[in-house]
Amino acid sequence: MKHIVQFSGGKDSTCMLLMMLEKGMPIDEIIYCDTGKEFPQMYDHISKVEKHIGRKVTVLRADHSFDYYFAEHIRTKGKFKGIKGYGWASMMNRWCTGLLKTRVSEKYFLGKGGYIKYIGIAADEPKRHKNIAKNVIHPLFDWGITESKALEYCYNRGFDWNGLYKDFRRVSCYLCPLQRIEDWRLLRKKYPELYADALRPDAMDYWKSVEKGLFDLSKLERRFLLEDAQLNLF
Repeated sequence: MKHIVQFSGGKDSTCMLLMMLEKGMPIDEIIYCDTGKEFPQMYDHISKVEKHIGRKVTVLRADHSFDYYFAEHIRTKGKFKGIKGYGWASMMNRWCTGLLKTRVSEKYFLGKGGYIKYIGIAADEPKRHKNIAKNVIHPLFDWGITESKALEYCYNRGFDWNGLYKDFRRVSCYLCPLQRIEDWRLLRKKYPELYADALRPDAMDYWKSVEKGLFDLSKLERRFLLEDAQLNLF
């Protein structure tokens, strides 16, 4: 039986991993799914964790890049069959999580035979704890560790993600369309190179007008430009 930690690099999975090691729990592998659109500080954090625990994290990646799925992949099912690209994700279609993380890890686990998977679900995330598979364990939930406690635990051990959690609630993919407008505004101001990269997909030639109500960062950028212009008036 393999004991495998699903490591996202965030506060909860980091806390879980460190606590498991402190408690002497068995860990055979630590896996991380890289979307290719992570904050640079996240990669630094993973390296720091590896050095701290003296173990390597296995990095998994999808067969194709975010940009490919965003603008080039030909859909094969549903009412948009034959349409090129998934475009921006939404709450109803979180394809980026599905294709760049979930499917990648599922494919990896297929060849593992018997295993127990450990996932960092905090005690204040009861909805995510429901109906879990028999071979999945949420140690933080079982230990009563909330998200705030997990972050404090990491800070106390010298892991601070170079300030990412002081700026954002979510520190995974920097172009996640599900983040707040305030987060986009901050990304634009404090991390201009990442914001510029996030703007690139909207410039790609894809199906933009196919689905209504989708996120469009280029429209948000026009809003920010108007805000800048108003500020310059004073």
